[in-house]
Amino acid sequence: MSAAREITGKHALVTGGGSGVGKAIALALAAEGLAVTICGRREAALAEVAMESDRIFAATADVANEADMAALHEKAEAERGPFDIVVANAGMAGSAPAHKTSLADWQRTLDVNLTGAFLTVKPALAGMLGRKRGRIVFVASTAGLKGYAYVAPYVAAKHGVVGLMRALAAETAKSGVTVNAVCPGFVETDMLEESVQRIVEKTGRSTDEARASLAATNPQGRFIQPEEVAAAVLWLCSDAARSITGQAISVSGGETW
Repeated sequence: MSAAREITGKHALVTGGGSGVGKAIALALAAEGLAVTICGRREAALAEVAMESDRIFAATADVANEADMAALHEKAEAERGPFDIVVANAGMAGSAPAHKTSLADWQRTLDVNLTGAFLTVKPALAGMLGRKRGRIVFVASTAGLKGYAYVAPYVAAKHGVVGLMRALAAETAKSGVTVNAVCPGFVETDMLEESVQRIVEKTGRSTDEARASLAATNPQGRFIQPEEVAAAVLWLCSDAARSITGQAISVSGGETW
């Protein structure tokens, strides 16, 4: 670990750590020498990630369940010390025209993406403020910075995450705690493949055509890789980024800024 990128803290929480961006972030933090607690609802996927590093510890929890998250914080901190870094990454998305979106789908999307982000960081705030140090990073989306058609609940939730980040950054600015968000465009993950399949099913396009239509939203004409998002998170967790707070950093090849 270089002096310029010395990571603040010894114990990190990464939600949605069983795959995709969350997995990449967990592995990157573990490689920097931190103990990393990952959580999610898929026990087998979490266990597979934990097998890749003896610094990663898996726990099943639903980010939208306040009791689950409180219990996770209590147990993990008792075993490995207080969370110095919290990365609220867990998320989900569906797709439908707004007028065909059920209230249940709307609510579940907000529960996971927005309420889940709040419940992920809330239990860590008092400790971080008391210790006068900490890093909170929300994995939002370019959908938190602009609108996209047919994903109204997801866009609303991710805009909410960016707003939550800015509110917490204002609250903690003088405390030694920083709060930021990374906002990726389309990332090469299972969630991307689900989006591709929805396009294929609803439009009759080929898989290649569907992928090309999504890649075209990135001015670089490609998909973001999970490791690129992890690198941005790693920097935000470093001492070098101690003056960076309240920022929504677009990782999108220039799609948004």
